[in-house]
Amino acid sequence: MKKPAFIITLDTEGDNLWENEHNITTQNTHFLPRFQQLCERFQFKPVWLTNYEMAIDEAYIEFAQDVIARNTGEIGMHLHAWNSPPIVALTDNDLHYQPYLIEYPKSQMRDKIAFMTDLLENKLQTKMLSHRAGRWAFNETYAQLLIEFGYQVDCSVTPKVDWRFTKGDPAQSGGTDYSNFPSHAYFMDVNDISKAGDSTLLEVPMSIQYKHSPFMNKIKQGYDKLRGKQRSPSVNWLRPKGGNAQQMIEVAQKSLAQGHSHIEFMLHSSEFMPGGSPTFRTDQDIDSLYHDLETLFNFLQDKVQGMTLAEYYKIKNEVLL
Repeated sequence: MKKPAFIITLDTEGDNLWENEHNITTQNTHFLPRFQQLCERFQFKPVWLTNYEMAIDEAYIEFAQDVIARNTGEIGMHLHAWNSPPIVALTDNDLHYQPYLIEYPKSQMRDKIAFMTDLLENKLQTKMLSHRAGRWAFNETYAQLLIEFGYQVDCSVTPKVDWRFTKGDPAQSGGTDYSNFPSHAYFMDVNDISKAGDSTLLEVPMSIQYKHSPFMNKIKQGYDKLRGKQRSPSVNWLRPKGGNAQQMIEVAQKSLAQGHSHIEFMLHSSEFMPGGSPTFRTDQDIDSLYHDLETLFNFLQDKVQGMTLAEYYKIKNEVLL
């Protein structure tokens, strides 16, 4: 690789799912072309990781088919277990608790992955190769099932972040602890997904950096422990949150300085729509978001090469051959 890969991932899902539990709509579909066009102007290729409600939205499917036909991005799979068929209740209110797929029995995990894979492949007439877990929850069983269904890439790992304190099913143990997972891309050991192995599944972790120094993190965690609180050290992600262009640039700079062969950006599709998220509620908020995106993309354009997850996989796989 002449330059590190810049991989843009979008969790492509319903409108404002942070606040809308029961009435899931997909109006954000109509706001996606603006971002697609921005990426194409910089010769970047977004990966639209698509969940159930978007996969049954015909306007979105038309958009996705155009991206595929012009080879200007990639469509992958994203699975929200609580409303993705076949529906099997895990709690007394799955739409509220939003249980993780890893909390379901293996047979139900397989059924849900099979359904979503078939749905997307039939709608789009292309093989699904890339995936991100709903709510970032991943484990060895999940990895093995993805391989079974022919997936090549996962991007669910969030290094330095411990999701155990974030509940799905309140009767279970929370999300995945990624505190000590690699930050670089690696082919997974499917018996221990925190380690490199000889499987065919490439893990491409999110670009995340500690907000504070190791010493300050230790002090803060000690203070939290005295207060009876448990949480991960503070981190900054390569993702917009309103007015944080410089912070995103710093995350990218640190990741590149650490010698990573990729940096990975993420956002939710609904965040491109006014009122589609708690963060970007107004037209002015969206204009500010695009200002931050332009600033970030301008900084990166001569330092990276735009690439989909599937394209990055080909390069990483060729290195092994």
